[in-house]
Amino acid sequence: MSAPRIRPATISDIDALDAIETAVFPADRISRRSFRTLIDRPTAETIVIEAEGQIRGYAMILFRAGAALARLYSLAVAPGQAGKGYGRALLTAAESAAMEHDRILLRLEVREDNATAIALYKTASYRRIGRVPDYYADGMAALRFEKLLRGPEAPAARTPFYEQSTDFTCGSACLLMALARFRSPAFLDPVWEIRLWREATTVFMLSGPGGCEPFGLAMVAREHGLDPEVWCSTTEMLFLETVRDPEKRRVMELAQTDFRARVAAARTPVHIEAFTLDWLRARLAEGHVVIILVSGYLMMGKKVPHWVLAHGDDGRHIFVHDPWVEDEVGETVADAANIPVPHAVFDRIARFGRTGLRAAVLIKGNVPDV
Repeated sequence: MSAPRIRPATISDIDALDAIETAVFPADRISRRSFRTLIDRPTAETIVIEAEGQIRGYAMILFRAGAALARLYSLAVAPGQAGKGYGRALLTAAESAAMEHDRILLRLEVREDNATAIALYKTASYRRIGRVPDYYADGMAALRFEKLLRGPEAPAARTPFYEQSTDFTCGSACLLMALARFRSPAFLDPVWEIRLWREATTVFMLSGPGGCEPFGLAMVAREHGLDPEVWCSTTEMLFLETVRDPEKRRVMELAQTDFRARVAAARTPVHIEAFTLDWLRARLAEGHVVIILVSGYLMMGKKVPHWVLAHGDDGRHIFVHDPWVEDEVGETVADAANIPVPHAVFDRIARFGRTGLRAAVLIKGNVPDV
């Protein structure tokens, strides 16, 4: 009997993969079309284990662009093949694939009633990091696990995560997370998300509803009991470089003029300079969090300004909560919360537009009485 062989999946394996998927999972299956897409996708890797000329199982890993994080999207062993070590071999291969892609964390979700898989992950030193009720189609909860594959221990995420519920509320979602950290978890609510967006929006963006800019975010943060500072690399009005409609420009300028006047009236500190990576790491070490403008193109392939919340640093990575979860490509909160981003990568993506705009809102941990 030949030893099992692990190799990358190919398109010719889809029939076997689909058969395993259908036999193992009664619902929430990966479709044939999705197998085909994911096998070819550069941000995914599918591996199979073969024995006696037959595919006995597979593992699929997803990689988020710019992050030192991977997710075990699926792992399955064909019926009748339990107890042969195939699951453990696939898990080890998935960890190796993650490390080959320079990832330091591997995360996964598993059905709460899947005792066999949970035992496998615990034996392999995965730690439970959360529970999501009503996650699967039949109402079963999911347990979230992660494993640190190398390097220093990942910092604990003391800041709660919040997923933005619209395409344009990343700024207010980051502000909600800061409010939940320093004021109350009660802020983690879509009503508050929209309310804070309405208070901080620039009214218009390049297309669609308006987004947030640093002065508006700082103004709203102050009004809701936080202690903010603005860091911005220019005195110019923001996000106007590609706005052609003169009326749109005028309204955006008026909104930003109002934000700046109110920030000044509240004596919120404003620094007209580009923040540095060293400055960011020092602020995080002091227990603060920072809402930071990043390139949406480099983070998610869209040429839009995007806000993330930096909340930790392990000496090699900035840990961020990205409120944008790309559901259409199979992402979950496990892909967007507490993401480790290598220092050099973060320094590159923390800017926007042709001018390389740097903008951030520091939220201090020493919240004043209100």
